[in-house]
Amino acid sequence: MSFTPNEIALLLVALLAGLVLGLMMSGRGKYKRLWREEQSAHHHAIRDRDARLNAANERIAELERQSTPIGPGTATAVAGGVQGRDDLSRINGISQTQEVALNEAGYHRYGQIAALNGEQEATLEARLGLKPGTIAHEDWRGQAHDLERGEKPGLLSRLTGQA
Repeated sequence: MSFTPNEIALLLVALLAGLVLGLMMSGRGKYKRLWREEQSAHHHAIRDRDARLNAANERIAELERQSTPIGPGTATAVAGGVQGRDDLSRINGISQTQEVALNEAGYHRYGQIAALNGEQEATLEARLGLKPGTIAHEDWRGQAHDLERGEKPGLLSRLTGQA
């Protein structure tokens, strides 16, 4: 198979055009350089994020070392430490979580619990997630009244029905 001079010239022109287009599109390593720059920026961002996380974790550890633990009984301690609040968890049927919810609702004293009316009881039962009638059944008002007067009802007096 032999080529004519015209075919050889066309092949050389096509080869030259391909070479020129290839050099133009390559950008002389431009895309490789951009990829390396983006990769470097990504690594710097990760290092910065890790440094911020480590600093935050160190700050959290420092604050935890300085503070007292939060756990059961903390609401009672806070309520006892603040003037004008009674330990509502002394009323049978009120857990410490419910005491916090009662404090958030504005009930801080035994007298406030003793003075509840039926509508307020229903509202509190809904807020605390209790069955309707629970407050009356557990006699929160009576217990609060006794605690307000300074009487601490004992287990035997509750079982026998005596105050």
